[in-house]
Parts: sequence; structure tokens; C-alpha cells
Amino acid sequence: MSEYAIEMNEITKTFPGVVANDKVTLQVKKEEIHALLGENGAGKSTLMSILFGSYTADSGQIFLDGKPVEIKNPNVATAMGIGMVHQHFKLVQNFTVTENIVLGMEPKKGRILDLGSARKQVAKLSEQYGLQVDPDALVENISVGQQQRVEILKTLYRNANIIIFDEPTAVLTPQEIDELMEILTSLRAEGKTILLITHKLKEIKAVADRCTVLRRGKYIGTVNVSEVSEEDLAEMMVGRAVKFEIEKPEKEPGKVMLSLQHISVKDAAGLDRVKDLSLDVHDGEIVGIAGVDGNGQSELLGAITGLIPVSEGSILLDGQPIEKLSIRDRIEQGLGHIPEDRRKYGVVGEFSIAENSALKNYYQKTYRGRFGILDFEAMQKDAQSLIDQFDIRSAEGASTKAGSLSGGNQQKVIVAREISLSPKVLIIAQPTRGLDVGAIEYIRKRIIDERMKGRAVLLVSFELDEIMNLCDRIATISKGSIVAVNKQYEVTEREIGMMMAGSKTEKQA
Repeated sequence: MSEYAIEMNEITKTFPGVVANDKVTLQVKKEEIHALLGENGAGKSTLMSILFGSYTADSGQIFLDGKPVEIKNPNVATAMGIGMVHQHFKLVQNFTVTENIVLGMEPKKGRILDLGSARKQVAKLSEQYGLQVDPDALVENISVGQQQRVEILKTLYRNANIIIFDEPTAVLTPQEIDELMEILTSLRAEGKTILLITHKLKEIKAVADRCTVLRRGKYIGTVNVSEVSEEDLAEMMVGRAVKFEIEKPEKEPGKVMLSLQHISVKDAAGLDRVKDLSLDVHDGEIVGIAGVDGNGQSELLGAITGLIPVSEGSILLDGQPIEKLSIRDRIEQGLGHIPEDRRKYGVVGEFSIAENSALKNYYQKTYRGRFGILDFEAMQKDAQSLIDQFDIRSAEGASTKAGSLSGGNQQKVIVAREISLSPKVLIIAQPTRGLDVGAIEYIRKRIIDERMKGRAVLLVSFELDEIMNLCDRIATISKGSIVAVNKQYEVTEREIGMMMAGSKTEKQA
């Protein structure tokens, strides 16, 4: 009998113009936690989609327990004992935990739905694997970490022996991450085989037994995690040495450039999402907002940048109120914005890099030729300069459509555009979400550079290591309100995590 639960041999998958997997081999031992690591576009998700039946390989073969199999769709994968916990949960918010778990596999007594027996089974699985989920709770009333446990229970209810986790810690607090790591270890102890896709090297070192690295669609190698360092893994992933700690020279902050005074913001349903929030940001400093997703961060940034109206309070930029100004007027007053969703708010996919680079100043004299016609030649020239300066990888230079770029290079286009406008205040949301370590290193360096130039930077990130690494002061947000503002060296990640979850630290008690 084979020692491997999964063998994917010489897997090749192409899309128009792209070889996503180029003869990739993956061998996963039974009852191990096996990490899959690679840059954006390295082929990790494609490979796992083939294993789960969402894609079909062009060539290559898959073996389960040494036997060749064809996995034509996710239903076949489920029947073979393969489950997947997706990064974006697939749950019905107004259903109970039990109803979500049995959806599509509802037990019946005759023709009548038997939720009672399902509930008992869910409770039993929850206790067996230490998941501690209330079977009767509505999904909309439980935390993000609890929702993830519901997704895990869905795979266990379907008798999965192999479970794929796709970037599972992206929206969790530090405490929830620690708890998930314990759950993964518990699943392994119960005989499950775990595949873990993650960009976070610290998590790989914490729980994985072995790690397979992909680069640009090719297999680079498989290593025993205990025998390598985070630096070794990063170098395998990007092909060069990577710095994890960004140098941040001392800088004395100057005058207040952004002042939020008793801000309140309502959502589309009229509910308060930001409540009486006050915060100042000085020039030459980075102020981070730390919090669990959904605690008012998006609404706050929308109010500052003009996407959402302020219901109460005032926003001052360099001493001037801007809360009633148009988005264009705010930009002209010196407000820059690197948005949370780069595809939705950052770039226009069908526009070229040149057009995207000029989105915020195309109407100015710089790009106006005779009779007011846009000067595309000037746009191309300036965009090419940004491409060279910011190392934007593009197939056709400034003419490349933004939608064809990788996530990291799209982010570089946005960062280049915003920095080139020399804003007084730079609003940054999730600058490195979903990026590989090489792109993360670059983006973080540029943010520090802006601080050193005297910019005032307001940074929202769900990555606490990013907040701790980049910020001079940290404002923790919970339920739409700032619960504490600390200098970076005054608090630990764990203390911030406690405040994010609504708990008091020993210092606050």
C-alpha cells in the first residue's frame, strides 16, 4: 500500500496564454499537514482546484491511496473523501449551523426532513474534534472564526479524510489563528490529511510537517518544515533572499495633517457602522487601524475618501474641512487613496497601465493637447517612467491592460499612481492582501519611504504583523469605535488581538 494519501504526478494545466501548472508533482503523506507555498500566480490554487474537481488537468495523473482516480467535479471529490474549506465561506447567513452543515445532504425520515438526528451528529462531530460550535446558532450571529469551524464541520459531516484549507487565516484574529492551528493539529491526530495553502510562513513553521513550493507554475521542491527556516522557504518561493523586517528610521512627527473629529457613519440600511470616532494623524507618521473585518473600517475609509457620506462629525485635511467636498476636490486638496479592493476601486481592468496611471489627473493641463484632446503620448511616457521606477512587470509596457496583470503588479500600479501625485495624506487599506512575500516586501518599503518624505499615512490592515512592523501608533477599532490608541512599542500583538475581540488587556483593566 502507498505511503501517500495523495499523489499528483506531472500535472499540467493551461489557460489561454498561460501555463498555470507545468508538469507539477505533489506527494502528500497520510495523516500529515502539508503546506503548499508559492507566489501569486505560481499555480497553487489551480493545482488544488484540480484535486477538488473544479478544473480538469490537461495531462498528468492523480492517485488516492495508490489507486488512480479521475476527479471530474467537486461532487466526485466529496464522494472520494476530499473536502475543501474555502477562503470565502459558502454559508447561508440566516440558516442555523446545523442547516448549513447538512445543506445538500439533508437527512430524512421517509419524506420528512430529520433535523433532529442531524443536530445530534453535528454536536457529536463538534465535540469529537474540539470545534465547540452551537448547532442551533444562526450563522449571522456567530464570529468569523466560528463560521470557519462550521465550514470545517461541513467537510467532516461529509466524511472527508483529506481537507484542503485555502488561506484559512486571512480574516481571523491572532487568538482565532492560534485556535485554528490547534484544530489542524487535532484533525491530524484524528487521522485526517491536511493540505494548507497559505502565504504566512510563520503558520507553516507552526503546524506543517512538510511543504511543497511552486514558482511560476513549476515544482521547486518539497522540504521537511522542521529542517528549514522561514528565510529558506521565502527564498525557495521567490528565487532570492527576502527581508522580513523593514527598516523604519526614527522620525519625529510634525503637525496634524488629518483630523477625524467625532465621526459617525451609517451603512445603506441606516445602521451605525462608525460611532463618534476621533483620531489625528501627523505628517511623518503612520497610524494603523487594527481590527477584525467588519468593525467599521471600510465605512470609515469610505467617509474619508468621499465614497460614503458622513452622518455626523468633521474631517479636516491640513486644517481644512473636506467632509462635504467631492472626491475630485479631496484629491486636489492632497488626499491619496490605495483602496481595499484593487479590482473594484483601484484599477479599470480594460484600461491600459497608462490610462490607469492618469485616472486622477487626466483632466489637468499635463495631459491636455490641442483643442482639449487627451495627450496619450504624454500618458504613455509618464506611465513608462512609473513602470521602471516601481518595477511593474508587464508584457507590453504602458499599453498593457491592467486586468492582465498579477495582483501584485496591479497593486504596484495603484501605489505608483497615488505616490506620484504627492499627496499630503495617504489612506491605505489592505496594501499587501493576497500578495506574495516579494511583493509584500516592496510595497511595505514604499510606504515607509512616504513616511520619511513627511506624508501622513493612515493604514488599515488585518495583518497584525504588518501593523506592528510599519506603524508608529496603533488605533484598535471594535464595533465602530476606537477602543485604544497606543504607540507601537507599548503593546504586543496578543494585547491588540484581545482589544480587537472586545476584551480588556491587563494594562487596561
